Amino acid sequence: MKLHELAPAPGSRQTRKRIGRGIGSGTGKTAGKGHKGQNARSGGGVRPGFEGGQNPLYRRLPKRGFNNISRKEYAIVNIEELNKFAAGTEVTPELLMESGIVKAPKSGIKVLGNGEITVKLTVKANKFSQSAVDKITAAGGQTEVI
Repeated sequence: MKLHELAPAPGSRQTRKRIGRGIGSGTGKTAGKGHKGQNARSGGGVRPGFEGGQNPLYRRLPKRGFNNISRKEYAIVNIEELNKFAAGTEVTPELLMESGIVKAPKSGIKVLGNGEITVKLTVKANKFSQSAVDKITAAGGQTEVI
């Protein structure tokens, strides 16, 4: 292949349609907008959701619920995921992020008791479920709320 043989991929580049440029172009006179009416005018057309003056759907449906601005959302870790750490390890939020178990802690980390734990660990997190605390202590480990 030489420099003069370079060409864009077929179909990747289209020529601009020159509307309103004479009768022979096929898009002359009304420029593809038909005759008169709202859509033929400059700046014509209606906004999204407009239903011709009828009360639109977004106004007919009732509002429901609210967003609690003080809500805290925790990144969830199940105790079965902690089995990959060596015995005696101090599991912190930083260690969980380094190991890839937690992507991005939102307001903190909550440890849930799904699965079984076989390793003795010291786990530090923002919240624990009661079943997680029971299983970690049964395995000989400790829990610490930070």
